[in-house]
Amino acid sequence: MKLPRYLRTPVTQALATKMAFIGGPRQVGKTTLAFEFIKPSTPTNPAYLNWDRVPDKSRILKDELPLSNHTLIFDEIHKYKRWRSLLKGLFDKYHEDHRFLVTGSARLDYFRKGGDSLLGRYRYFRLHPFSITEMAKNPSASDLKHLLKFSGFPESLFSQNSNEHRIWQKERMNRVIAQDLRDLENVKEISQLLLLAELLPDRVGSPLSLRSLAGDLEVSQPTVARWISHFNHLYYTFTIAPFGSPKIRAVKKLSKLYLWDWSSVTAPGFQFENLVASHLLKFCHFIEDTEGYTMELRYLRDTDGRELDFVVLKDRKPLFAVECKTGEKQKSPHIHYFKERTQIPEFFQVHLGKSDHGAASTGRVLPFLTFFKDLTDRYGKF
Repeated sequence: MKLPRYLRTPVTQALATKMAFIGGPRQVGKTTLAFEFIKPSTPTNPAYLNWDRVPDKSRILKDELPLSNHTLIFDEIHKYKRWRSLLKGLFDKYHEDHRFLVTGSARLDYFRKGGDSLLGRYRYFRLHPFSITEMAKNPSASDLKHLLKFSGFPESLFSQNSNEHRIWQKERMNRVIAQDLRDLENVKEISQLLLLAELLPDRVGSPLSLRSLAGDLEVSQPTVARWISHFNHLYYTFTIAPFGSPKIRAVKKLSKLYLWDWSSVTAPGFQFENLVASHLLKFCHFIEDTEGYTMELRYLRDTDGRELDFVVLKDRKPLFAVECKTGEKQKSPHIHYFKERTQIPEFFQVHLGKSDHGAASTGRVLPFLTFFKDLTDRYGKF
């Protein structure tokens, strides 16, 4: 099954004047999206240049580009040490008549740091897995069940085969750690990193204890912190920081960790929380990449253990807070507590049931499907 991706229009608009960079996790559909801009939409099209292919690498370095094609795709070119200068030269020479689309399996925003030679010449977009409203125009409870079980990665989501899904998960983890991480850093502790990856699903949703992980892996806390930073750079995990407020004794240091593949989390409650976290992060990145606002996803917890799972900030001001519950429960008392002590204007408690009551200003309890559909109605489909 092939569905149009939510970044198609923003990328098209960006290509009118700049290069478009598409980053994101491995197997999220970056190359498939790029192919929509060339015809025929296949890897054999000469307009598609993959740095991992020797003939393509040679043509790029010799400036022997297929200029009969209006749009040129450069895949994995960030693996070249001088890729920024190379793209700058090609863009400055050919941009009046050609469009340049750059994709990569690792975090292009990580690789592009360290120089501003491309400043003003590109727009960067982060492609996320399918969300519930991107997966289906009018999503149902069945659609949400499949999304929870098979993740939002296209290959697994649309095959909906449990055996293939398990194989896909293992292959993806091995490729990210053994291949992509090797390209990112000179990492030798592959076996320990694989063990860390196996431990992380059980840490989802709780304040992350580096001390506990360091003890399990028999390494130092700075080493674990460095490894998790690598996972974040490769779109394998993401971490969110706590949100503080002057009127509460907020936790200020411990981050919470989530996986880009929420289907790897086995505990139902934390799997649902991870799915919500991923959808909210996608919302933040979409607004940031297409509108330029500074967006942040955080969580709220005080020293007495009162907590709200997520707070979304826009230009450092809270936009709304979200609490996750798998069942149709009464509104969390923490919503009222934090409403009285923070400047958060709206509160939502999302669940997997059908009940919908309350108001956003005081705390609305509603199905996740309803919440996310309302969010896309307000801000655009993503």
